[in-house]
Amino acid sequence: MKSLKNIKTSWTIILTLGAIIPGFAQQSEPVSLQKAIDLALTNNQLINIRKMQIEEKQAKVAEDKIRKYPAVSLSSTYQYSQNLGKLVVPQGSFGSLPLSPENTIALPGEEKVFELGKHNNFNAGISVYQPLSQLDKIKTGVAVSETEVNIAGQEKVKVSLQIRQAVERLYYGLLINQKQKEEALSKIELSKLRIYDVESALLSGKTINISKAGLLASIADEEQNLLKLSIQAEDYTEDLKLLTGIKANELILEPVSLNSDQYLPAETYKSMAASHNPELKIASLTQTKAEYGIKAARLSNRPDFGLIAGYSFQTGNNLFPAHNPFIGASLKWNIQDIFSNKEVLKQRQLNLQQARENADYTKDQVNSSIDKTYRKLAHATELISVAQKALDYRKEELKLQNDKKEAGLNIETDILNTKALIAKAESDLLSAQLNFRLSLSDLKMLTGE
Repeated sequence: MKSLKNIKTSWTIILTLGAIIPGFAQQSEPVSLQKAIDLALTNNQLINIRKMQIEEKQAKVAEDKIRKYPAVSLSSTYQYSQNLGKLVVPQGSFGSLPLSPENTIALPGEEKVFELGKHNNFNAGISVYQPLSQLDKIKTGVAVSETEVNIAGQEKVKVSLQIRQAVERLYYGLLINQKQKEEALSKIELSKLRIYDVESALLSGKTINISKAGLLASIADEEQNLLKLSIQAEDYTEDLKLLTGIKANELILEPVSLNSDQYLPAETYKSMAASHNPELKIASLTQTKAEYGIKAARLSNRPDFGLIAGYSFQTGNNLFPAHNPFIGASLKWNIQDIFSNKEVLKQRQLNLQQARENADYTKDQVNSSIDKTYRKLAHATELISVAQKALDYRKEELKLQNDKKEAGLNIETDILNTKALIAKAESDLLSAQLNFRLSLSDLKMLTGE
C-alpha cells in the first residue's frame, strides 16, 4: 500500500507541476497546421537564401545584357617632362642665296633651334567600341544566365516543398506523440488500480508478492516509455519552432482534418511530375545550360571584330594636332584559342552527356518514388479501415463493460483495461490517418504541387 501511495504522490507532483509551471514560466501559442506551414515559408532562412540567389542570378543576366551595347572608355593623362625634344636647323642647311657674285646669303643665315614640346603635357580622350562578331556569343551567355535564374527558381520551389513536408511530419508526429502519451498514462492508471487490488488480495492471503512485482515492473516500463515520449516531443517541438520561427516555449497544436482524400491513379501522378517536379525541371534546365555551353564554345573561335570611334585632345606636343576625332574598325584574333577551344568543346560535350544521364536517372528515380509512395498510400488506406474497425469494436466492448458494471458483474479494472485498449486503438487510428496524410504529402511533393 505504501508503494502505491508513493507512486500516486510522484505522479501527482509531476502532473501538478506540468499544469502550473507552463502558466507562470512559459508562453504558449496555439498553432494550426496551415499557420505553421505559412510561418515556415515566410520566416525560414533557407527560403530567404534561395530568394537572394534568384536576385543574384537576375543581376548576372542584366550584367551580361550590357555587353552587347557599345563600350565607352574615357582616358586622361598628365605628364611633366624635364627634358624637351628640339629640332636643330644648322646654318646653311637649306643652301645659300646668291644675291651677287660677291654677296651670298646662307639659308638659314644662322643656326635655328625649335622646341618640339612643352614641359607640361595633357591628354584626354573618349573611345567607343561596338562589338559585332561577338554578339551571338554574348546572346548565348545571356541565355545561360537566364537558365541559371530558372534553376535557382526551381531550387527555391524544391526547398519550399521540403520545408512544407518537414513541418507536416513534425506536426503529425507531435499529434501521434500526444496520443501515445495518453495511452501510456492509461496503462499506468490501470496498473496502479491493479496494484491496489493485489495489495487487498495480499492482506486476505489470496495472492503472493510476485503479481505485485510484475505490476510494478509494468508501471516502470510505462514510465520509461512516457519519458521517452516526452523527450521526443521536446525534440519535435524545437525542430518545429526552428522551421517556423515561433518563439513561444510551448505550442498548443490544433486538430487537423483527417478525412481520407481520394487519390488519382499512379500514372496520373507520373504525368504531373514530368511537368512540375522541381528535380526533373532542374535536370532539364541543366541539360539546356550544357547545350548553351557547347554553342558558346563554338562561337569562341570567331575573331573579335567591331567598330571603333572616338575623340582625343592633347596639349604639350607640337607635332600632333590638339583635336583629333577618329573612326575605324578593330580586329583581334588569338590563334591559340582555336586549339584551346577544342578541349573546351570536349569538356562541354561531356557535361552535356552527364546532364542527359542525370535527367534520365532523375526521371527513373522520381517515378520509382511515386510508385513506392503510392503503395504506402494504399497500405495506409487499408490500415485506416482496419484501425477504425478495431476502435469501433473497443468502443462496443466498453459499452458492454459499463453494462456489466451496472449489473455488478465486473470490477473497475475491467473498465480501465478497456479504456486503455481504446486509447491504443485511437492512437493506432490516428497514426494510420497521419501516415495517409504524410504519404499524400510525399506524393504532392513529387508532383511539384
